[in-house]
Amino acid sequence: MEKDAALREQVITEYRGEIEKYMKYIPWLQQKAGTQVSSIYSGENIGAHSVSFPVYDGTLMNFVREMSKSKLMDKNYHYVYTRNHIRTVQDEKKAIAKVTIREMYILNGILTKYVLGGMTKGTLWSTAVTEGIFLDVLLKMREVVEFWDKPLA
Repeated sequence: MEKDAALREQVITEYRGEIEKYMKYIPWLQQKAGTQVSSIYSGENIGAHSVSFPVYDGTLMNFVREMSKSKLMDKNYHYVYTRNHIRTVQDEKKAIAKVTIREMYILNGILTKYVLGGMTKGTLWSTAVTEGIFLDVLLKMREVVEFWDKPLA
């Protein structure tokens, strides 16, 4: 019983301050869920042999930049995926929905896959917004923290 209380207190202390910073992105993520947040640059004087590249929404870039520096990033996120048999977006959504205060690390792993993975595979950022992964993770973090503590600002 004391271990549970200590765990709850530790998780609340660790997560509350960190996720409060990202609550400002929830309305934007709700608005953009299901829509495209990137486009392919097609400026003038681009020749046939030029490489195209994606251009992302500024709010998405701010979110990714801030999140990549946060304590929520878990460089060993691959283990979260293998231990929990997460392979598809549907598996991610199911895992997010089942998370309790004891499994907050799952949310960190999923978030990290998309934030840090998107730095080398650009479609991940767009997928996370379109499929609602970023939104689901933030909402679940808020739900868990608010269940055990007072509401976030």
